[in-house]
Amino acid sequence: MAKPRVALDAESTAAATVLKRAVELDSESRYQQALLCYQEGIDLLLQVLKGTKDDAKKRTLREKISGYMDRAENIKKYVDQEKEDGKYHKQIKIEENATGFSYETLFKEYLNETVTEVWIEDPYIRQIHQLYNLLRFCEMLIKKPCNVKTIHLLTSLDKGCVKESQRNGLEEIKTSLSRHGVLLEIEYSSSIHDREIRFNNGWMIKIGRGLDYFKKLQGRFPLGYHDFDLRPCHETTVDIFHNKHTKKI
Repeated sequence: MAKPRVALDAESTAAATVLKRAVELDSESRYQQALLCYQEGIDLLLQVLKGTKDDAKKRTLREKISGYMDRAENIKKYVDQEKEDGKYHKQIKIEENATGFSYETLFKEYLNETVTEVWIEDPYIRQIHQLYNLLRFCEMLIKKPCNVKTIHLLTSLDKGCVKESQRNGLEEIKTSLSRHGVLLEIEYSSSIHDREIRFNNGWMIKIGRGLDYFKKLQGRFPLGYHDFDLRPCHETTVDIFHNKHTKKI
């Protein structure tokens, strides 16, 4: 049954918007994001094709879909080869006070059902808000599509009486994760400086400020208190790499 004209027009407009973004990302060599947009746009065009009766319009749509599918396939081959060669690198610059960079938004592209093990290296998981940052990150990891079973944390131990609060907080997170069938292994190092996160599906993400790139909110009921996509960020840089071997030897 053909779709109403209004529905087809809406899907056509949505497809055009997504595919325009795909071409822009493609021209900027942001291939991973471009591929996702091409795939979404193609799906929308296929829905339009199913609801179209006119044969001439169908031919035009098939030609467009074929062209976008060819480009998407070429990008996929290129990205897969870059991953295979260990050359893949993407950089994201988060500007001062920028929003839209929650952990879910930043990492969702790299999380799938193959993720079962995660390594976190961050020297600053010490203060209360930093412990909450780790907790939010772990909450994301135990949700679908991930199948995380083990999280390795390497951090530095705070000094003085604060270190007991740090230890206790991390142990609480460890206990909470265990109730969800996830093991948190905690290790302390006095010489750690690097900040990076590695997934066993090959992705490695280095954030200049580690997990602590969100700004402190003002007031009692500000937007961004729960939805971190609305929370302003400190300026930092995110570097994303892919390597078949994620665990350091």
